[in-house]
Amino acid sequence: MTDAKKLIVIGGGPAGMMAAGTAASRGLEVILVEKNKKVGKKLFITGKGRCNITNSIDVEGLIRNVPVNGNFLYSAFYTFTNDDVINFFENLGVKVKEERGGRIFPQSDQAADVVNALERYMAGNNVKILHGTVAKILTANQKVTGVRLKDGRTLSCESVVIATGGKSYPGTGATGDGYTFARHLGHTVTSLNPSLVPLEVQEEWVKALQGLSLKNIAITVLNDKDKKIYTDFGEMLFTHFGVSGPVILSASSHMRDMKKQSYRVIIDLKPALSEEQLDKRIQRDFEKYARKHYINALDDLLPKKLVPVIAELSQIPKDKPVHQITKQERKTVVVLMKNLLLHIRRFRPLAEAIITSGGVHTDEINPGTMESKIINGLFFAGEVIDVDAYTGGFNLQIAFSTGYIAGYHV
Repeated sequence: MTDAKKLIVIGGGPAGMMAAGTAASRGLEVILVEKNKKVGKKLFITGKGRCNITNSIDVEGLIRNVPVNGNFLYSAFYTFTNDDVINFFENLGVKVKEERGGRIFPQSDQAADVVNALERYMAGNNVKILHGTVAKILTANQKVTGVRLKDGRTLSCESVVIATGGKSYPGTGATGDGYTFARHLGHTVTSLNPSLVPLEVQEEWVKALQGLSLKNIAITVLNDKDKKIYTDFGEMLFTHFGVSGPVILSASSHMRDMKKQSYRVIIDLKPALSEEQLDKRIQRDFEKYARKHYINALDDLLPKKLVPVIAELSQIPKDKPVHQITKQERKTVVVLMKNLLLHIRRFRPLAEAIITSGGVHTDEINPGTMESKIINGLFFAGEVIDVDAYTGGFNLQIAFSTGYIAGYHV
């Protein structure tokens, strides 16, 4: 084939692999350049290694779950829908299942099956994978002409897809190269911030709970105007710096103005019980342990690690006999367990975020093709674009849809 039909895709993540395979299926000669020894490195660890590939919600729902520039994705989401993603993987032998909140996972619970399917897709369409690092995208007269690798080699081509991901999880190779390429070619890159990221808190007592995972809890996020901005139910984790886990990561993406606003997270340790029901439950436990000290009367209700913290926060003497605890003190315990308060100090660093918020400005990209409005033959796909979504399979849907669109229109 001639160089006029040659495409170079930079980045072997979900967007890059989809773009490469799609373009190659149309007869283009495609080289995918990946800096890691294996493609899909970040995909292997998504969804705790299970890979939440998309969500079953309708397309309008997909867009609502992209709080940053969701409307930019109308064409991409309607062209390559979540149903298309499911059919794509099932045709490649990956059976899927649906879980809470419409989340779609491979039946095997193995992210490796998703990566292997994408590799088969590329191999079946003769995509060449080159392991190396791109140093520069070459242009002439506002048109792509090739790329230069860090080892000095130059590869000529007519088109380039930048699918390098963000700056989160640098261990997977996501070091922000795409933003650098885009800037050098005249594109605007918006402010880069962590999203879907653990949170640091002011409360010192969380350190005593490091490593404790709580399931079936509910959280509510309030801003500094006491406005409820997010609620969720599920699993969370205490760390030495604060909190993490699925509900916390989701909550973080709703905290858009960390520098301008303060946020609080209220944890309901017993969301299945009303305050009245929880009070009755505690009464029964206190009757059961009437002859014991207060510190020893909470073991049936709480994880062992959490008992001394709740006891301390309740300000009831730990050695107070249970039969001497007053109704008001018991009420204090109820309110505390239903409203465990954390003051958020800041996000953890961008390197610890699942995704990067910010990226190449959407006004400079054609939403119907993913081609640059500045450089002919330059395309973008995935996290490098200034779009990011909540957890639940939405970010991978962005990767697959934008990758498909770019590969189809190159």
